[in-house]
Amino acid sequence: MDQNLGQDSVPASGSFDKSRVLDVRPLRRLVPVFPSPSNMPSFPTPGAPFVCAPPSGPFPSGVAPFYPFFSSVDSQRPNVYSNTISDAVPINSFRTPPPSTAGARVNGDTGPSKGTRSRFQSQSHSGFTDEDGYDSQSLNMNDVEGTSKSGRLRKRSQKRTRGSGDIVLNSPEVDTDAILSNILLSFNLAEFDASRKTDGDKGSVGCILLIFDLFRRKISQAEDVREAHGVSRRPDLRAGAILMNKGIRTNAKKRIGLVPGVEVGDIFFFRMEMCLVGLHSPSMAGIDYMGLKVSQEEEPVAVSIVSSGGYEDNVEDADVLIYSGSGGNFNKKDKEVMDQKLERGNLALEKSVHRGNEIRVIRGLRDATNPSCKIYVYDGLYRIQESWVEKGKSGCNVFKYKLVRLPGQPEAFSKWKLVQQWKESITSRIGVILPDLTSGAENIPVSLVNDVDDEKGPEYFSYLSSLKYSKPVDSVDSAVACTCSGGCLPGNSNCACIQKNAGYLPYTANGIVVDQKSLMHECGSSCLCPSSCRNRVSQGGLKVHLEVFKTRNKGWGLRSWDPIRAGAFVCVYAGEVIDPSKIEELRGENEDDYIFDATRKPVEPVPGDSHVAPKIPFPLAISAKSVGNVARFMNHSCSPNVFWQPVLRENNKGYELHIAFYAIRHIPPMAELTYDYGRPDKAERRKHCQCGSSKCRGYFF
Repeated sequence: MDQNLGQDSVPASGSFDKSRVLDVRPLRRLVPVFPSPSNMPSFPTPGAPFVCAPPSGPFPSGVAPFYPFFSSVDSQRPNVYSNTISDAVPINSFRTPPPSTAGARVNGDTGPSKGTRSRFQSQSHSGFTDEDGYDSQSLNMNDVEGTSKSGRLRKRSQKRTRGSGDIVLNSPEVDTDAILSNILLSFNLAEFDASRKTDGDKGSVGCILLIFDLFRRKISQAEDVREAHGVSRRPDLRAGAILMNKGIRTNAKKRIGLVPGVEVGDIFFFRMEMCLVGLHSPSMAGIDYMGLKVSQEEEPVAVSIVSSGGYEDNVEDADVLIYSGSGGNFNKKDKEVMDQKLERGNLALEKSVHRGNEIRVIRGLRDATNPSCKIYVYDGLYRIQESWVEKGKSGCNVFKYKLVRLPGQPEAFSKWKLVQQWKESITSRIGVILPDLTSGAENIPVSLVNDVDDEKGPEYFSYLSSLKYSKPVDSVDSAVACTCSGGCLPGNSNCACIQKNAGYLPYTANGIVVDQKSLMHECGSSCLCPSSCRNRVSQGGLKVHLEVFKTRNKGWGLRSWDPIRAGAFVCVYAGEVIDPSKIEELRGENEDDYIFDATRKPVEPVPGDSHVAPKIPFPLAISAKSVGNVARFMNHSCSPNVFWQPVLRENNKGYELHIAFYAIRHIPPMAELTYDYGRPDKAERRKHCQCGSSKCRGYFF
C-alpha cells in the first residue's frame, strides 16, 4: 500500500493508511436529544441537550459563536434552534506524508507562501475564499490565538515566550472592553448606520483609523509590562479582531475601483488598517478578489494587490508594476518547490486580464525608522496589460502580471521615489534657498524651499531649538525626580515619573505617545535616568527631515520629507517665554503671528482618552518672532493633522512647562503639517482661514 501511495495511486477499496490519520477527538461528548412531536410525551434524557446551530447563527440562548464565525449581536436571535449544520468548515485531519512518501501529498500543500492557506478556511461572501484563510470578517487563527504544533487550539490564557508568535487575547490584566468603551466616548458612532458601514466616506474612514490606532496604542501600553516578561504581542491584530467583531469598520462591501474615503497617497502602518476601511480585505494575503456573475456562473476577479517585496516583483518603475503570482515558493518542510497554480488569487488576476477591470495597488515600502516593518502606500488604480509564465529563481514556474497605472491620478509612490533621490543626492531639490536654516542647531537639517515665487525667505529670526525661560518658575509643589538610573521602565511602581502619569509611561517602546492628556510628565534635568530614557521623547530633537516651504496663499509652511506615524513626535514650540499680560499689547500691534498662547482651548479636541482641555500649572505664552524653531512656521487648519500637548519637566529649581507636537494620524511625505490654533478665552479679532478643509470654519483666531 505504501508503494501505491508513493505512486499517487488510490488505495484499494476498503483499505486506508492509518498512519496518515490524526487522533481526532470530539470537542464535547454530549447525549443527543431529538425533539418529540407535539402530541407525544417527553422522556427525560441524561446529559446535556445536544443542539446544532449554523456557525454563522442564529444561536440559542447561552450559545456564542466561535472563531472565526464571529457574528453581530443583532443576528443572534435567542431560542431559535436549527437541527442542521450549514457552511461547515472542514478540518483537515491528514498529516503531510514524510519525505519518503512525498508523492502522496494531500491537498497539494505547498508550504508557506503568498498564497498559503490556513488549515482553517473561511468562505467569503462572494463565494470564493481569500488566500491564507482570511476574508473581510476574520483573521488567521495562528496570528490571533495561536495553535500548538499538533494543530489543536491552546487556551487563550496560555502564554509562550517571546518569538513564539502567540498573542494573548483575553487576560485578567488587560480589560479591552473597558479600554475601548472609554475611547468610544469621544466618538459619535451613532452616525455609523448600516449604509456608512457598507459604503463609507472620508469622515468615516478617518474615524475608524483613529479608533483603531488609539485602541492599539492603549493595548500596547497596558501590556508593556508583560512584554518584558517574554510575551510576544501583536496589539494591531488584537485591536483589529475586536473592532471587526464589534462591527466598528467601514466600506465592508467589496468593490472594484475606488474605495470611498480612501485617497490615493494615503499610508498605512498596519495591514489591519486596510482591512477595517475596505481597501484590502485579507490581513496577510497579497491578492484580494471577489466573485462576479457571468451568465449563470460566478468567476473571481482581482480587486486589489499588495506588493511588499516578498516575491520577485519588479517595482522600480513608478507607473508600471511587474507582479508575481502567489504560491509555489520553497517548501521548507518537504524540501521542494512547486509550480504556481492557476487558482484562487492567480485565477482572479488572470480573469482580470481579460475583463480589464481596475485593480487597487498598495506598495509596501521599508520603514526607515523600523527596518523590520513596512509602510503601505496606496498608489491608486492600475489595469493588467498582459500576463505570462516564467521560471523563477527557485526554478519553478511563476505567473507574472504587468500592471500599468491609470493616468490622471495624484502622485503617490512616485513622490516617495523622488524624496529618496533628494536624500541620496541623486536629484537636486528644486527651489532650495538654504539647505539647513537651523545652521546645525538640529541633528537633522531643515531645508528652506521656495518653488512658488521669487521671495528669498521669511523675515529674519535666530534659530533656537528649545524653550528659553528668562527666570525659573517657582512651584508650590516640590519637584520629585525619578531615580531610574538605567531608564524608566513600564510597571516600575517606584518610579516617580510613572506615578505622576497615572501609573503608565506616556509613550510606547518605539516613542509613540499613547494618547492626548490634559498634562503629561516627562523626566527632567533632576531625574537620574539617561537621555535615552523612553520618557524623554520630546527632548531628543527632530526625528524626521522637515522642510520650510512657501505656500501659494498662506505664507510659509512646514512639511516633512519622511512619513510620520500617528502619535509620533514632530517638534516642540521653541522661543522666548513672555509675560502672558503682554499678549494683548502684541495683538493690538498686529505682532501676534508668532505667539503661542497655551491657555487657548482647541475648538474640536482630538478624540481619545482625554475629554478635558489641556491643563497647565501656570499660564504660558511663547514668542517666536525673534528666536524660535520650525514650529513657528506651522499654519492653522480646521482639520489639522498635528496636535499640541503640554509637557511638564521637573528640575532642581521647580518646573519647566513645554509644548510638544504629535501627529494625529499617519502623515505621508510632503503633506503640510498643521494644527488648530484654538479658541481664546476672550473675544479677539478673527482672521480669514484658507486651510481648504471641507470642515473649514472660514476663520481662526
